[in-house]
This record gives sequence, structure tokens and C-alpha cells, in this order.
Amino acid sequence: MSGPLTGIKVIEMAGIGPGPFACMLMSDMGAEIIRIDRSSGANALASSKASPADVMARGRKSIAVNLKDPDGVEVVLKLVETADVIIDVYRPGVMEKLGLGPDVCAARNPGIVYGRMTGWGQDGPWAQAAGHDMNYIAITGALDAIGRKEGGPVPPLNLVGDFGGGSMYLVMGVLAALLERNNSGKGQVIDAAICDGVANLMSPIQGFAATGIWETGARQNNMLDGGAHYYDTYETSDGKWVSIGSIEPQFYDLLAEKLGIDIGPSDFMARLDKSRWPALKEKIAAQIKTKTRDEWDAIMGGTDVCYAPVLSMDEAPDHPHCKARGMFMESDGVVYSAPAPRFSRTPAAINGPQVNVGENTREILAAAGLDADALINSGAVA
Repeated sequence: MSGPLTGIKVIEMAGIGPGPFACMLMSDMGAEIIRIDRSSGANALASSKASPADVMARGRKSIAVNLKDPDGVEVVLKLVETADVIIDVYRPGVMEKLGLGPDVCAARNPGIVYGRMTGWGQDGPWAQAAGHDMNYIAITGALDAIGRKEGGPVPPLNLVGDFGGGSMYLVMGVLAALLERNNSGKGQVIDAAICDGVANLMSPIQGFAATGIWETGARQNNMLDGGAHYYDTYETSDGKWVSIGSIEPQFYDLLAEKLGIDIGPSDFMARLDKSRWPALKEKIAAQIKTKTRDEWDAIMGGTDVCYAPVLSMDEAPDHPHCKARGMFMESDGVVYSAPAPRFSRTPAAINGPQVNVGENTREILAAAGLDADALINSGAVA
């Protein structure tokens, strides 16, 4: 194991989306992740083989537990006794019904950090409702602001909700609670709701709106939403696209120079005049359309224009900067991102491949001092 979280043990209740991604991040940073899989998933191992394409599942150990069996629940509580963190990915109240709620876990281990990952949060009128990323970001104002003027809102994959407002805030909360535990000796519960995280991510845009810089309810009519001519994507002569973000005056001047056309004054306040944006956007679009993406790369790539080609997921690993940074890796024919961020003394690393459901059941039970044969024969684990 390597990474700054080496020595930290995390119990992960198996789920999908932001919970596994958060645990992948912590695994890459050195934490030991023990995933609690449902034992029903281990009954037919042929159907529960780990896939190399499930990149979020890397760096784990798996124990398959029957959570409807009191002995199975006791196994999880035994693991909690020596853990630092437990990640709950279920709807509010499910862990309590299983006998694994925060109070029960804290009674076994007062220092346990209990991270709860949901979309709507632990309380509120929608807390028990089903939902997905797009729904959670919809109520925050974020989804309404993303998209083209002539169309409706466009879901930004599930990056903003599941992984930005969800996983990242969960990991930040877990790390903050671990730091606080160094002073108090006590753990605590983290209510990481995707809707909360996305609302918090919107803070800068909320500030722009409060000062009048941002017009709400009007997609593609603001500086950072593709409305401004100096912050948008443009199609090239070969049907590909480039991104331009020349916000600061000096970068705007350089953009005009590289384009070889007059695009008006570079003064920032003068460029806030939205009435001039459509005409200038048409002018820039026409000029960009005169060359291929590769030709614009040669002209503006790596300069202070604030430019980059819009690459597909297949193209991205071959970009010179991505290659130089080692941003992507490949294994078993699957291309995936390298661990991030980077640490100077305790480098992050992929700490093991994906595991089959229940693959480490005996190993985990032995480490906990439990009788694997008895628990397997009783059906408490698989």
C-alpha cells in the first residue's frame, strides 16, 4: 500500500455511483477498503466475477455477508471495531433497520467516522424518494444553467452531482472528521447529500447573480455558460471543436492576434456588454471554421489564449500533455485515469485490481479472529 491514507481502514457498504467512487479515491490514497457485499451476490460466482471495466471497484477486499442474519450483522460490527470509517450508501433508515446504524457502530467504536452518502440527504420531505444525479442537481439551480439557449437544460453527464457534489464532499467530510478525531478522540456522522454539495458548488455563480453579473433563468447568456464570445466552443473546418476561454484582457488581446481579426476592445468591463456578443461570436466562429482543429492547435495550443482542443474520450489519452503527465493508464484493454491528486512524499497508487464478490471472505474473517468455517456453514457469510 502507498499513499497518505495508509493505515486508515474503511468499511464500504456495497452500492453504485458516488459511494464506490469515493472509496476508489480513498483506496488510491492508501486506505484499506473492505467492501461488504450481499451474500446473495456470491452464490453463483460465475455471475459475480469482477470486470476490469468497473474501474471504480479497484483496490478493495470483498466479504459477502448475509445482512438479514444476526450473525452476519455481528460480523460487520466486529469489523467496525477496528475500522476508522464506515460508508453508508443506503436510503435513510436502512442501516438502522439492519442493526448497523450510527449509534450501534459508535457503541462498538466511539472513534468511527460514519459517512452517509445519499442524493436528497438524511432528512427533508424527499429524503425517502428515489432519484438520480440529474434530479439532485435540478433542484439546486445548476441544471437550469447548463445548456444552449435554443434548447433545454443538458445533463452534464453525472459529474456535477454524483461525483462532484457527492463523492468529493463525502471524502472531504471523512477526511475532516478524521482530522478532528485527532483532537477529540471521537468519531461523528457525515450527512453527505448530493443536492447539498451541488448547491455549495454553485456558490460562485450565486455570487455573480447577486452582483448582477449573472442573469438567472437564461441559458447561454452569461460569461461562463457559453454566452460570451470569448468563452465558448467553436467548430473547425474538419467538423471538430476547440474551446476558447480568453477572459482576462491580456489573453483576449492574444486571442485577437492569433485569430488575425478585430474582435473589439479587450477591457473586461467593456466586454460585459451582452448586446455585442452575438455578432462577435459569429465573427470568431467564421474565422475558426477556416482551419482544422490540428491547425488551430499549432497556432494556439500551449499559449496564453486559454485554448484547448475538444477531444473525445478515445483521443484524450494521446494528447501530448496528458501523455507527459501520465494522466491515463491501461490494463486488460481498459483505459482509465491515473490516481489524483499527486503527493510529493506519499504518492497515490492503484492498490489492487477489482475483486470478485466474497473473494476475501476467509481472509477478512481470519484477520478479525472469527471462525470462517462456522460462519460460512451457518449462512451468515458466503
